[in-house]
Amino acid sequence: MNEVIPNHVAIIMDGNGRWAQNKGLKRTKGHQKGAEVLKKISEYVYDKKIKVLSVFAFSTENWKRDKEEVDYLMDLFIKAFKENFKTIKKKGVKVVFSGVKDRLSKKVIDTMDKMQYETKDNKNGIFNICLNYGGQDEIVEATKKISTLVKDDKLNINDIDKELFSKNMFNDLPPIDLLIRTSGEYRISNFMLWQMAYAELYFTDTLWPDFNEEEFDKALDSFNKRDRRFGGVKK
Repeated sequence: MNEVIPNHVAIIMDGNGRWAQNKGLKRTKGHQKGAEVLKKISEYVYDKKIKVLSVFAFSTENWKRDKEEVDYLMDLFIKAFKENFKTIKKKGVKVVFSGVKDRLSKKVIDTMDKMQYETKDNKNGIFNICLNYGGQDEIVEATKKISTLVKDDKLNINDIDKELFSKNMFNDLPPIDLLIRTSGEYRISNFMLWQMAYAELYFTDTLWPDFNEEEFDKALDSFNKRDRRFGGVKK
């Protein structure tokens, strides 16, 4: 059987803190290791000819964490973005960000804007980084945009459909084919709810800092064994 490559893979990168604590280290060391793993996996994904990769970098709920950890994560984002950016840019991949900019520092926003601008014309893939992101928030924001268009007589309410709604999300991305969540948690944690309508879900006990190319291939193998009917029946 020929391997089927998903078009859009999304990853909830969970377990950094637990990985560090298991080793008697500070949680920040887990995040540092997790950033290194993301660099390797993102490169591997595009080598596998997957077109879109979405990663959950920081949720709107993560602000509840200890301030020291949050501040470290924000600094790490800037460093990791810059280091990973060189390879992603070289591969011709377009970088986009999903989320709201509220509460993000100017340094983080400037780094995001630079990455998006310098890759805006790239055609070999999309790297969607979800930062200060919540799936319900994304749906609410899309609803506000569409409601404003209707209110301003720029859109007929009868023209609202799934395609239009998708175009008004943070980014107009294809549906997620495969969601991977690490660390043994069996939930989607408010991540890309709209795009995940018919995604195949893959959960692994492996903590994100221990995730590697072999683990990613296990997820792809599982995906290839799924019978994707999208509500229909195969004859």
